[in-house]
Amino acid sequence: MAGAGGGGCPAGGNDFQWCFSQVKGAVDEDVAEADIISTVEFNYSGDLLATGDKGGRVVIFQREQENKSRPHSRGEYNVYSTFQSHEPEFDYLKSLEIEEKINKIRWLPQQNAAHFLLSTNDKTIKLWKISERDKRAEGYNLKDEDGRLRDPFRITALRVPILKPMDLMVEASPRRIFANAHTYHINSISVNSDHETYLSADDLRINLWHLEITDRSFNIVDIKPANMEELTEVITAAEFHPHQCNVFVYSSSKGTIRLCDMRSSALCDRHSKFFEEPEDPSSRSFFSEIISSISDVKFSHSGRYMMTRDYLSVKVWDLNMENRPVETHQVHEYLRSKLCSLYENDCIFDKFECCWNGSDSAIMTGSYNNFFRMFDRNARRDVTLEASRENSKPRASLKPRKVCTGGKRKKDEISVDSLDFNKKILHTAWHPMENIIAVAATNNLYIFQDKIN
Repeated sequence: MAGAGGGGCPAGGNDFQWCFSQVKGAVDEDVAEADIISTVEFNYSGDLLATGDKGGRVVIFQREQENKSRPHSRGEYNVYSTFQSHEPEFDYLKSLEIEEKINKIRWLPQQNAAHFLLSTNDKTIKLWKISERDKRAEGYNLKDEDGRLRDPFRITALRVPILKPMDLMVEASPRRIFANAHTYHINSISVNSDHETYLSADDLRINLWHLEITDRSFNIVDIKPANMEELTEVITAAEFHPHQCNVFVYSSSKGTIRLCDMRSSALCDRHSKFFEEPEDPSSRSFFSEIISSISDVKFSHSGRYMMTRDYLSVKVWDLNMENRPVETHQVHEYLRSKLCSLYENDCIFDKFECCWNGSDSAIMTGSYNNFFRMFDRNARRDVTLEASRENSKPRASLKPRKVCTGGKRKKDEISVDSLDFNKKILHTAWHPMENIIAVAATNNLYIFQDKIN
């Protein structure tokens, strides 16, 4: 990869470049708030890619089968199903509007021909079933083909209904609605490795649900103090371990991560492990606490490591070592001198997500100016790439971007002062088995893939 090994090339670690594959979404300069993408998630096979937006819609893209007449064109992702997952609501008791924005989508492992996913807004989680129909029944006894009931006295013979082919129809139907369990805004949902339960986390509590039971959940973490004036931190993200169904982690606004074991007690108020990096007193400033807040936590596929994203960096932790991370990757260190203006325009509170590649050898996270960063953990190399329509020709290689932090600016560099902070990449996803990535840039979804040299 130009400037970085984009992450565990399946061909055995050969260098490869990222190239443009597709872009979805309108080109308009005036972006409607409802069209802004708020979450991106591949399913377990990588054949489906779901996005949620601020308008409460879920759009699912399906990977097309490879075309034998065009062997070099790998399967593209095309719209498979679109449905309205959440509607705006109003809480009359608290006089609060509940917006329809989709905060998170999580796929369930596929058990049969249908696909299931969980989607959540600030208050309500829904389980959706996405299924296909390509046959319809005809020849009913009691109704005509147009659906009208027949006069029973005119039925002189019994017919056996038959199934006839029809155009493929993809249906999305809500199978379960999990509501009224969160006082505060839901920031995370995570499906357990037992495939029967999942957790949902808000600012102060984490609940455990069974996928079949909607009227009852178990509170497993509660950090709400008796007096709210004593509140010092909130929960920012939570996730189940990929293999151990009793283990989960949650991160806090103080930059700490707690690992809990549900076997120890029903209420996991006492953590099993506490991950925190000691702060360097010499670098402490007014913004230290804000930029140390963790916006995302993700276990590696192997379950040995976890990754956390704070405002300026990505850290990789070994679950066996609590006192410091094994890796720290600077995402946009050049912004440290700009924290004052980022505080004034509220960008300092942006919540960037992060993701692993399929082999855990590379990680990806977003930045500003539609830049996103990749770090090759084995080669210790990194690269900055840009999601832009300017080089959106099929198979066009992405050129590494560099930010000039001072002194004389070189030809291909961009200065810190000319970065566009309204263009931010908060949500990214990596295909679980291949080098295909999905990057959400405002209302556009970019899909890139590797171009093996």
